[in-house]
Amino acid sequence: MIELLSPVGDFDCLKAAVQNGADSVYFGGSLFNARYNAHNFDADELKQAIQYAKLRNVKVDFTLNTLIKNNEFADAVELANYVYSLGVDAIIVQDLGLARYLIKNFPDLPIHASTQMTIHNLHGVKELEELGFKRAVLSRELSLDEIQYICKNTNIEIETFIHGALCISYSGQCLFSSSIGARSGNRGKCAQPCRLPYKLFSTNNQKQKLNQNKSDTNKNNINCNNNYNNSNNNNNYNNNNNSNNNSNDICLDSGYLLSPRDLCGLNYIPQLINAGVSCLKIEGRMKSPEYVATVTKIYRKYIDLAYSQKDYIIDQNDIDELMQVFNRGGFSSANFESTPNRNYVFKEKPNNIGIYIGNVSKLNKEKGLVRLTLKNNVQIGDKISFEKEEHKYTISELMSNNSNLREANSGDTVVIGRMKGNLHLGDKVYKLTDAVKSKKIDEFIQKENKKIPLSAHIIVKKGVPLSLEVTSCDKENGNYFSMSAKSVIDILPIDAITNPISEDRIKEQLCKTTNSQFEFKYIKVDLDDNTYVPKISYINQLRRECLEKLEEQAIQRFSRDKKNIELSLINSDISVTGSNNINNENAKICLLLNELDLDYDYSKISNVDNIYVPLKYFKNKQYEEIIETLARNNNLYIYLPTVLKDNFRNFYFNDIDTIIKKYKIKGLICSNLSCINYFSNLKGKLDLVANYTFNVFNNYTINELAEIGIKRVVLSPELDESNLKNITNNSIIPTEVLVYGKLVLMNIGYCLLGSSNLCYPRCDMKCKENSKFYLKDRLNMNFRLIPDSIQTISTLYNSKINSISYSNIKPNFVRISILDENIDEINEIIKCVKNDKPFTGSNFTKGNFNKTV
Repeated sequence: MIELLSPVGDFDCLKAAVQNGADSVYFGGSLFNARYNAHNFDADELKQAIQYAKLRNVKVDFTLNTLIKNNEFADAVELANYVYSLGVDAIIVQDLGLARYLIKNFPDLPIHASTQMTIHNLHGVKELEELGFKRAVLSRELSLDEIQYICKNTNIEIETFIHGALCISYSGQCLFSSSIGARSGNRGKCAQPCRLPYKLFSTNNQKQKLNQNKSDTNKNNINCNNNYNNSNNNNNYNNNNNSNNNSNDICLDSGYLLSPRDLCGLNYIPQLINAGVSCLKIEGRMKSPEYVATVTKIYRKYIDLAYSQKDYIIDQNDIDELMQVFNRGGFSSANFESTPNRNYVFKEKPNNIGIYIGNVSKLNKEKGLVRLTLKNNVQIGDKISFEKEEHKYTISELMSNNSNLREANSGDTVVIGRMKGNLHLGDKVYKLTDAVKSKKIDEFIQKENKKIPLSAHIIVKKGVPLSLEVTSCDKENGNYFSMSAKSVIDILPIDAITNPISEDRIKEQLCKTTNSQFEFKYIKVDLDDNTYVPKISYINQLRRECLEKLEEQAIQRFSRDKKNIELSLINSDISVTGSNNINNENAKICLLLNELDLDYDYSKISNVDNIYVPLKYFKNKQYEEIIETLARNNNLYIYLPTVLKDNFRNFYFNDIDTIIKKYKIKGLICSNLSCINYFSNLKGKLDLVANYTFNVFNNYTINELAEIGIKRVVLSPELDESNLKNITNNSIIPTEVLVYGKLVLMNIGYCLLGSSNLCYPRCDMKCKENSKFYLKDRLNMNFRLIPDSIQTISTLYNSKINSISYSNIKPNFVRISILDENIDEINEIIKCVKNDKPFTGSNFTKGNFNKTV
């Protein structure tokens, strides 16, 4: 049976999940988990939480799913060892180095690949399988067909998200929060810039080229001394981060353009079961117990219905209940369908809007009175919101015909009092929480509704000590399988003078298990006639002792001995004592040309060692001459995209051998574990380089990548100078660092131009126009947006250019990433980078180089 996995942010959420039918729960400790701002659990609370779930036959997946620095590695392993000893069923991991360490040292503990590992195709899953993972949590961008294809062709378990918030970026590939505020999503501290408003602009590329050509005539337009701040710099793009738009720029859209609706997957449960999915995951570790309880209960209902012989029909009341606890402008089918989803993003509001209950028909701002005709029931204590007001209100005054009400029904015209703020006639009003339902949910989760069935045999015979034996019902597997406990009290029943004890009374006492997770299904009573038991509390004592013994046995059964790991041997604080054998003083220059321009003479580029060209250009005949020029003068590498969908792979990879031979390709810049699996036949023939999209944060990850054939690693741009230096000086293979260029903030499985997750025939194809696109935020910063009609992937770049010094880090290679710079500018940048002279000024940033994420 498919597993239902529920989110837990605190103990009340744990109760909510367990008591409403979750098969498993996932939560983290106070360190190293991707929901840093949730309550989470300290060491003592972890023990209580794990035991609470496991004693009720609910599995626990522990989240250790952030990137780990060298000096944190020992602490992460120690935490893993601790929860291992407490009996967790699996650990969810993002960091490859940590995952492989746990796989090797905890062979009896399943390791699950977090969705942060960006596993989005079969080759990625196959690589995880070879590496020893037991489960892959797939990227949320996959369709049902893609999920089924993966399930049918792998031997490890597949987990997919079924309900809750969606990230607009592929998980694990978002550097937005980290880049603009040093709050890394990969470190569990995402500030959610995707939930902020933006404007989408297009700018005419011909106009830009004209300005670009003019700027080319200005001598030394870019150099290490003026750092783009020279007053003669007329380059339009380099100056577009100021508050003024180009007069020819066109605003195409505005609103919360990066804020997806939440996923509701009730319709897809039967198909996902048939596809072979092992686990359905509910998002929401930051959500309330009411949310966890409601979503878990409803998905439990429909999973059970899918396995029954009954018709699979979804009750609209259940959709309404899900909407009530949390929704962003309604729900979405996300990416499950193979047809375009044009309902993916809700541009009007980024947070919960609840249930629509009407429009303001009359307003007295001075007195704070709002009148509306209800489209849904309300009562005192409900929380409501208005469409133009961020504040949430609690209904404390509800009136109709000058009479105070406790509640009102759909169709009633009411006046709600004590409402002041940014309110207007006609504003939509939403109910965010239902006071009555919230109270019922809270009462429900405080009770024991998840029961372990037991059978009992009690002996109440004259002259024989009272005894009770309790046995688990074997048909209910779990931690209590084939388990029994016995208790004897040295009390001898005697002949009754009056009030002999009855069998019914004994059963009644034994069945008083309301506050425990147990219930008696079968009770056998051996009772002599006319027998007297001095105190009925002795029956209670027998029951209590037996149940305590069962709990103790269960804890012993799922607990483990800690692994004998010498933490001092873990390289938790690598000392920088000098360069390793492969480091050198003269780093080689690598030039990434994100976009090729047919008007540029690339033969003029000089003083670089390696050039990276995106794969998409190698099958476009327009660029054949440019690529031949680049291949003739340089070591040429194919730069693979971060996301490799089947249509892209099939179109380009079929000719990859021909491309490699024709252009004498030196190597491949691999974006994902799937690349390593797909190009395993090229190991040793070409340089396989692990791009920064692998999120390399420690030397353990480097060691594992080297073991599977990687020849060079590009370190994460989220690392600060100290950690970069620490890693490069202890790397067993060459390292590369991005020292110049606009950082990719997001890889988005959605086209902002066509407002769809897939291309569609009637799209006006703005991506084919001779224009450039960008998002503008509230601070008037411009973020370059490049659409891709091949895979419907949008790439969002930072508004500023990263530029850092590398001489103190001593990497073997440094990367220059080019986006809009012309040939003269490129050569000047190469010159500055060779001399390790970083750029400064309003258009530049050091990123996280001097910050800690």
